[in-house]
Amino acid sequence: MSELELFRRHQAIEELIDDFAYLDDWEDRYAYLIDLGKSLSALPDHQKSEEHKVRGCTSQVWLVHNKREEEGSAIHYFAADSDAFIVRGLVAIVLSAYSGKTAEEIQSVDLSSIFNQIGLERNLSVSRRNGFAAMIERVKSYAQ
Repeated sequence: MSELELFRRHQAIEELIDDFAYLDDWEDRYAYLIDLGKSLSALPDHQKSEEHKVRGCTSQVWLVHNKREEEGSAIHYFAADSDAFIVRGLVAIVLSAYSGKTAEEIQSVDLSSIFNQIGLERNLSVSRRNGFAAMIERVKSYAQ
């Protein structure tokens, strides 16, 4: 894999970190998180099934996984949706960190650390943090 390709794969999460660093208070971060969620494409109704439901989330969350062979590597792609605006924002973060990456890249991303770095750990309820962790666990299980 070229250095340019590696850069592109990490660029989305780096931009996200920079965007959150620019925002001073929780209300601005909260609004940005909601905007991230609004930017997600909705999953079709047939993918909002028990098979794709993420357990451990208070809100409804569905995660769809596809894997494709690209340039000799298996690349994992994810699509997801939620019925709650703030959770859709968290879903957008998960997708930007993990979608379009190899299993090794997915396993190496410490999204919990990034989550803390952008200041979300201290401002979200325990149930939302648990749901976020459940999404990460589900993504990593697909990549094994």
